[in-house]
Amino acid sequence: MMKNRFTAALLATALLMSGGVAIAEEESFTQWWFSPWRHKEVQPVANKVWNEECGSCHLAYQPGLLPTKSWEKLLTETALADHFGDDASLDAETLKEVRDYALANAADKSYHKRSRKIALATETGDAPLRISDVRYIKRKHHELPEKMIKGNKDVKSLSHCNKCHTKAEGGNYDNDTVSIPNYPDWKD
Repeated sequence: MMKNRFTAALLATALLMSGGVAIAEEESFTQWWFSPWRHKEVQPVANKVWNEECGSCHLAYQPGLLPTKSWEKLLTETALADHFGDDASLDAETLKEVRDYALANAADKSYHKRSRKIALATETGDAPLRISDVRYIKRKHHELPEKMIKGNKDVKSLSHCNKCHTKAEGGNYDNDTVSIPNYPDWKD
């Protein structure tokens, strides 16, 4: 009886500790499993200016979707003057508030589950300027055929998170909140 319990405990430990690249990208076991501050998903936006300024053109992406080094590059006067082909310039006071909010809530400063995964995926290498360029985000979407995204007239790009993630505005990107336009029967 004691041998069976030991074998079961050993097997359970081995299963929990295995996971290769996914575990590496999702933090070490002790960091992932034992953090008392761990929250699911991404911290929702809680800044009115961020929502107004960023949300006037696109989904007001949560700062926890990119690391600090990305926000530092994206939220400068020069970068906003040519923000992916658009002029998104802000006055100095507004830029300071938006930038301070992003830097304080970036992925690498968050205890939210998905933000931590993004922080780990962006620890090394250049700072991604697009959320859709984050290795973790690419891996989460790799199984989707191009016709469901780029070829889908109602989606067009991974950058339109809220087109498929029905609760994206609240920071929830869980698979059970996904509804791909024009593909009602698709499930992960």
